[in-house]
Amino acid sequence: MKKNLIVLVGLLLVSCTKTLPVIDPDVITEKTLHDTDDPAIWINPNDASQSIVFGTDKNTEGAIYAFDLNGKIIEDKTIRGLLRPNNVDLEYGFKLNDSTEVDIIAFTERERQQIRVFSVPDMKPLDNGGFKVFEDAKLPEHKLPMGIALYKSPETEKMYAIVGRKSGPKYGYLYQYELVLDSLGVKTKLVRQFGEFSEKKEIEAIAVDDKNGIVYYSDEMHCIRKYYAEPSKTVNEIYCFGEDYFRRDIEGIAIADYGDASYLIVSNQQANTFCVFNVETNAFIKEINLGTLQTDGCDVTTVPLGETFPNGLFVSMNDEKNFFFHDLAKLELQE
Repeated sequence: MKKNLIVLVGLLLVSCTKTLPVIDPDVITEKTLHDTDDPAIWINPNDASQSIVFGTDKNTEGAIYAFDLNGKIIEDKTIRGLLRPNNVDLEYGFKLNDSTEVDIIAFTERERQQIRVFSVPDMKPLDNGGFKVFEDAKLPEHKLPMGIALYKSPETEKMYAIVGRKSGPKYGYLYQYELVLDSLGVKTKLVRQFGEFSEKKEIEAIAVDDKNGIVYYSDEMHCIRKYYAEPSKTVNEIYCFGEDYFRRDIEGIAIADYGDASYLIVSNQQANTFCVFNVETNAFIKEINLGTLQTDGCDVTTVPLGETFPNGLFVSMNDEKNFFFHDLAKLELQE
């Protein structure tokens, strides 16, 4: 009887998912060569309509693709020759010296066991070929970086890269590195190890709410975990939530900040949908279908990006070697 009930519940969940109306994208990007995974949005401060969406092509012959807002590949800003770049993130205002700040993207390069850092939009490497991560790990699979999120402290203006991996220990799964500038250039300094792991699958998607100093990450078959981003604060978990709303893998995370309200948008991968939560209360709000398949990564901005995306932009990976762009108003977050 119990087994039949579980099957019935599963069928009802499938049925409910299928009834969700599809919200069609405004733009579908040109295809990458191999396997898309994770995007990051750079907002052009001089002309928002000329902003760039970066997206990983997760393969041994991989790349970080640059797309314009029409979904066309910008070849001279695309980084090729990478060994399995997995996740990418972007942050603004990294200090190169007392008078110069640059925007940066950072991404994991799994097969080289390192992270990379480039300035944007000139796409110059700042890492002298890469920064090694998880160097003290004993097991080979614990050395393979996957997820990454950048955090700029509003208290100290220090910049950090928070990095996850293919597999790791039950405690201290994430490593947090400060990006440090000295006379020889940019370096990384490990400042803490934190983050609990259920040991059910893996941890890939990481996102940081800079304004509130909070790290969110997907413990894929368990829950969305929530920690403080400041290294000086407690490493104890704040909350573990959302597990009842996902079919199986909890994947990409994006934070839409409207000032008076913020929303967490999380990929419900096997259901081909997204779950929306209230950032302040962690409460589930709704589930939406954006037409993507098996979404890994996503990103969002509430900043208007010209005529095509006047209400902001939501970008999501689609399992057909491309990314979907939606005007943010279509998600109806502020109903």
